[in-house]
Amino acid sequence: MAARPDEVALSARLPGAVSLVASVLSLLACSKGANGREPATPEEALFREATAEFALYRAPAPPSTPSFFLPEIMGSGCALFDADDDGDFDLYLVRRGGPPDAPEAADASTNRLYRRDASGVFVDATEEAGVGDRGYGMGVAVGDFDDDGRCDLYVTNFGPNVLYRNLGNGRFEDVTAAAGVGDPRWGASAAFFDADGDGRPDLFVVNYIALDPARRCFDAVGRPDYCGPREFPGSPDVLYRNRGDGTFEDASAASGIGAAALRGLGVAAADLDGDGRLEIVVANDNHPNQLWVRRADGTFVDEAAGRGAAFNRNGEIEASMGIVAEDLDADGDLDLFVTNLRGESHTFWRNDGSGFFEDATAAAGLLGPTLRFTGFGTVALDLENDGDLDLAIVNGHVFRSPAEPGASPEDPWREYLQPGSLLRNDGAGRFTDGSDRAGPFGSRPQLGRGLLASDLDGDGGADLVSTDGRGRVDVFRNAAPARGSWVRIRALAGPGKGSVPGAQVTVVAGGRRLLRPVPAGESYLCSMDGALHFGLGAATAVDEIAVRWPDGTTERFPGGPVDRLVAVVRGHGR
Repeated sequence: MAARPDEVALSARLPGAVSLVASVLSLLACSKGANGREPATPEEALFREATAEFALYRAPAPPSTPSFFLPEIMGSGCALFDADDDGDFDLYLVRRGGPPDAPEAADASTNRLYRRDASGVFVDATEEAGVGDRGYGMGVAVGDFDDDGRCDLYVTNFGPNVLYRNLGNGRFEDVTAAAGVGDPRWGASAAFFDADGDGRPDLFVVNYIALDPARRCFDAVGRPDYCGPREFPGSPDVLYRNRGDGTFEDASAASGIGAAALRGLGVAAADLDGDGRLEIVVANDNHPNQLWVRRADGTFVDEAAGRGAAFNRNGEIEASMGIVAEDLDADGDLDLFVTNLRGESHTFWRNDGSGFFEDATAAAGLLGPTLRFTGFGTVALDLENDGDLDLAIVNGHVFRSPAEPGASPEDPWREYLQPGSLLRNDGAGRFTDGSDRAGPFGSRPQLGRGLLASDLDGDGGADLVSTDGRGRVDVFRNAAPARGSWVRIRALAGPGKGSVPGAQVTVVAGGRRLLRPVPAGESYLCSMDGALHFGLGAATAVDEIAVRWPDGTTERFPGGPVDRLVAVVRGHGR
């Protein structure tokens, strides 16, 4: 079938590297069992399926077959946070609707809020909470924008975004118009954090592309397929400054953030250079990544190229999606890990300690294990509580591809599915592929998009919650047979206040210093507000806890017993 002027063959847009390595990737996939991996026995598996145990069921949201409307293949995210102030995690699940020419499909799908009940299962509380947004959902950010100690929600859409203020007792109010944050473009990831140093959480929204919904694309043999991002111009990101009265000011132009119109997907804010100010890293799809640095006058400048984080080691742009900012090599500073398209490998940028980065993907052992996957959501977690941060990634194609072994021949999405990846850290930032022991997470083909890690069952192990582009949610319970001791820490802004995004917590225990930041931006289209999980190995006590707040001040708090939750409150340490 010949392409009309507004229809583009995908083969003309795919990076040359993808076609060159296709045969190599096929050999890698066929060298072992299903999905190229020898599956672990149930006794050996480090994760087990637990979705039904939490009363979450993987029924797909409509439409259940590909429509080739681009926002559909990009998926949607989720949030873990305490919606009703009862001390446990609730789950907010962003759902996608149908394409613009099928409003009945969009109306059939709403975002869902699931509360944890006394038995530990999730109960649908969407209607009573008032958060069943019917927009074409993409991402979600959690933050306490009004400083009342309760977690609020910001939902990004293909279309106007929505801000929900938490009223208490699990009820929410749509305050988008009053707050002035209803950006109408295609929003992706978002994050609350103090961008200007005034102590109030601002809001950063990553926008993707200016989509022409009428555009139709085809694969190399003429079959309908999703268009690639290069067919459309990018959109500027948005920085909303918190005025402190429940409203925001659009500071995108004044701050310099709005000067660039790139194809943004993931975001993370963290103090990468130790100067007491948060930098903002944006993972861009087929554009250079950005690293925004705040100057003394409050404006931002993109220093990604000069600091080594805009391109890979070959000077190439990549199809960046999910992002992690963590101390992956245990040297006391925050590194960057970004997921990319099949054929590119994911990228590990090692921090030199001053906020400059080197692409250390190959040296870290991450080139081979990630080359054949299209990665989206990613998290750093200590799987066995040994003090080393491992990496988990959910994968899924964006273009038609040969079906993975294990994919159902009846599944209309089978050409887009891939299993998840588990990359195990040796403690010094060198990784080996542990996906063959990841149980169903690493063996079952999925259309992986969002991913979060948290101890859902209170047993001291980090569990996984993932979203699937088909509208599903999965829970994978940590089943590591031997785990060390642990401590969970919440860094709070004050008595009765919420956590402080961007704060860096260091735990001293067992002769080691372990660093983790309070997330400001998370994974891909996802967010969470909760305690930081530290695996302590054989340590029997915590010696000290130090918190470096986003303004650069540091407080120290006494240690104590392991295997417990600790709240450290700003202004109450040394």
